[in-house]
Amino acid sequence: MIDSQNSSAILDFIILSRRMKPTDIRLTSCEVYFLPVSMRVPLKFGPETVTNTVCLRVKVGVEDRSGRKAEGWGETPLSVSWVWPSTLSVSARARRMEEFSIRLARALVGSGLCGHPLEIGADFIHGPLAQELRAANEAAGGPEMPYLGSLVAFSAFDIATHDAYGRLHGLDVYATYGPQHLTRDLSAFLEAEPGSGVDFRGRYPQDFLVQQPPTRLPVWHLVGGVDALEAQDLTGAEPQDGHPVLLADWIRQDGLKCLKIKLRGNDAAWDYERVLRVGRIGLENGVRWLSTDFNCTVTDPAYVNEINDRLLAEQPEIYARTLYVEQPFPHDLEANQIDVRSVSARKPLFLDESAHDWQFVRLGRRLGWSGVALKTCKTQTGALLSLCWAKAHGMPLMVQDLTNPMLAIIPHVRLAAHAGTIQGVECNAMQFYPAASAAEERVHPGLYRRRGGVVNLGTLQGAGFGYRVEEIGRALPPAAATV
Repeated sequence: MIDSQNSSAILDFIILSRRMKPTDIRLTSCEVYFLPVSMRVPLKFGPETVTNTVCLRVKVGVEDRSGRKAEGWGETPLSVSWVWPSTLSVSARARRMEEFSIRLARALVGSGLCGHPLEIGADFIHGPLAQELRAANEAAGGPEMPYLGSLVAFSAFDIATHDAYGRLHGLDVYATYGPQHLTRDLSAFLEAEPGSGVDFRGRYPQDFLVQQPPTRLPVWHLVGGVDALEAQDLTGAEPQDGHPVLLADWIRQDGLKCLKIKLRGNDAAWDYERVLRVGRIGLENGVRWLSTDFNCTVTDPAYVNEINDRLLAEQPEIYARTLYVEQPFPHDLEANQIDVRSVSARKPLFLDESAHDWQFVRLGRRLGWSGVALKTCKTQTGALLSLCWAKAHGMPLMVQDLTNPMLAIIPHVRLAAHAGTIQGVECNAMQFYPAASAAEERVHPGLYRRRGGVVNLGTLQGAGFGYRVEEIGRALPPAAATV
């Protein structure tokens, strides 16, 4: 006789079996590589100035239910100054993130998760990822690595899994986000805001994606906080490598129309003057759009409001050309629930560092944030789910860079093309370490060199993300870990 507990288990197994698809995959192997990259000019993240970074590159092996196998690639910069503001040294934070990445490789392959990459990614984020982060922080015995750091490390694995799935089935990865391949609809992952009239039942990511994505995207140039704007800013230490240094030279060479301005957030006079100088140079050289990025250093909305109000009164053209304001307030949205409606009443206000996942996007919307700046470095899975939640609730989108070089730029620009952003995509790796992507540039020249104010995605083709890894033929160092 079958008791009720066993009967329930059998019923659950039957239901689960019916939901399984022959296209489902499981991870069978993983290789981890660390690629150091040096910057030609420094980049300021909030209070820290960065001169080098390490890119995490991952190769995963997957297998479907019939035993067919494929491999996929993912990559992201481990940008510790962005993901982990801390008094702990940059080298110590970088070492912790590298160690955590190796830990993730073992955990992911050993997880036994099976399904579509979005399902695997979501299940891992809400289970093993959190567990591994707690265990890693306990083992380290020092300052805790934040949740954002764990997402950035996991993103390379998640992207690689999406790529492998597409390669296995001979499909572009963006052709796999519908009911033919997913066993769960969006209601399994997302909750609509009460009273919004939104219903995720029977809806899939494909319902929120641009169906005929452009192959050319307007590109945003990052004006860093220590960038030389004019000749008076030169120190004599600038690189002589054939690439521009001054802002007007960049604008003319790349045909730029969009400038993102990094600000301090703790020096209103400096910030205002910086916007004026960049705006003046931009307008004189044909730039159409500006945005301001305060890098999470502001704690009072009045700080941002006073700068915007002064711009409106004294520099109305620059104010009018400012398309949106990016993340002035601290990373931890739950601990800093600031009412920001007064800011978004003046200019669209976009979540960036705080938008860890759709639940943080929901909280941001309740606090008065206007839109969301998506990043693939928080995982392809998370970016897609946040995209769907935001679009369903009427929030506009941007896709922002993490100074993505080499392979990392490709999922980044492809997300922007399919998201339907308010204005193109930010790409700044060619400003800070153009030589790092020399191998990829030979295959995708329009992607790693901005010309006519755009990046060109036309050379991306084939299954997965369309990397064309075999043609790129990048030589890699020995793997840091093989699982």
